[in-house]
Amino acid sequence: MIPTKAYAAPSATQPLGPFQFERREPGPHDVQIDIQYCGICHSDIHQIRDEWGGSIFPMVPGHEITGVVRKVGSQVKNYQVGDRVGVGCFVDSCRECDSCREGLEQYCDTGMVGTYNSREKNGTPTYGGYSNHIVVDEQYVLRIPEKLPLDQAAPLLCAGITTYSPLRHWNAGPGKKVAVIGLGGLGHMAVKIAHAMGAEVTVLSQSLKKKADGARLGADHFHATSDPKTFKELSGTFDLILNTVSVELDWNQYLNLLRRDGTMVVLGVPTKAPNVHAFSLIGGRRSLAGSLIGGIKETQEMLDFCAKHGIASDIETINIDQVNAAYERMLTGEVRYRFVIDIRSLGN
Repeated sequence: MIPTKAYAAPSATQPLGPFQFERREPGPHDVQIDIQYCGICHSDIHQIRDEWGGSIFPMVPGHEITGVVRKVGSQVKNYQVGDRVGVGCFVDSCRECDSCREGLEQYCDTGMVGTYNSREKNGTPTYGGYSNHIVVDEQYVLRIPEKLPLDQAAPLLCAGITTYSPLRHWNAGPGKKVAVIGLGGLGHMAVKIAHAMGAEVTVLSQSLKKKADGARLGADHFHATSDPKTFKELSGTFDLILNTVSVELDWNQYLNLLRRDGTMVVLGVPTKAPNVHAFSLIGGRRSLAGSLIGGIKETQEMLDFCAKHGIASDIETINIDQVNAAYERMLTGEVRYRFVIDIRSLGN
């Protein structure tokens, strides 16, 4: 077994603190990774506070993991010691259902095995990237291109793929008008990627305080949703809207910004179920859809796309002992745009 240092939440009401546990030794198909960086996702907060229910404690969060291969199993074919790699939101799936065979493991019929707050097939709880080592089957490991710094690449394993996947699926590109609700951890990646795909990009934010950032990231337009004129002026404008926020919104207002046959894709998860009126959909043959991260093949495609276009996350790097304060700052929007933990601050 591999002694592992980490930070964990003992319960839904206690802050994260030092924790030690043991990882399995690498099996024939496993890769052991020395974690260097781990991004902080808003879902980390939801899960350590049991806001979605079913949380497993103690919990070691983290599913935006980058590092270097330390050891490989005897039958590993794709990785060797010293490779720059990443691990995203899941570490296993059934591998047999239609979704898994199609490279859409995130929609596995029996449920993917989450990188943390989940259970291995043998029932063992999974522990995430707020730790100095992880052991993962090579099929669920990603290669980080040399052009991407490991710290700025970490959030791509969740925020990057969560926005890339719907942009690809709904064919964002030249001639398409894409709106992004919220300019946060997900939203800033959506703007960068949609711009690189050639779409005309609009940010819909509560205020104009991030307007300069929006332009720097690639947005063509920026509108404040606190201004009641915004929804009237933009009615029937967009082919695709990505809703990246978890706060409660009137989805009907945003659906009415879609052109005929347009789609609004939900990426954030509000704690209360929103009300959607049928007229917001049927009047323009509009669609309301959802999207969940991406499969391994598409995630690798996203990483290669980002390397090609010089895209990485805008980050603030912190030490592990700053994680609880970082959570509070996230909740008040005081980060531009993703916290990344330097896991080396845990020590060996």
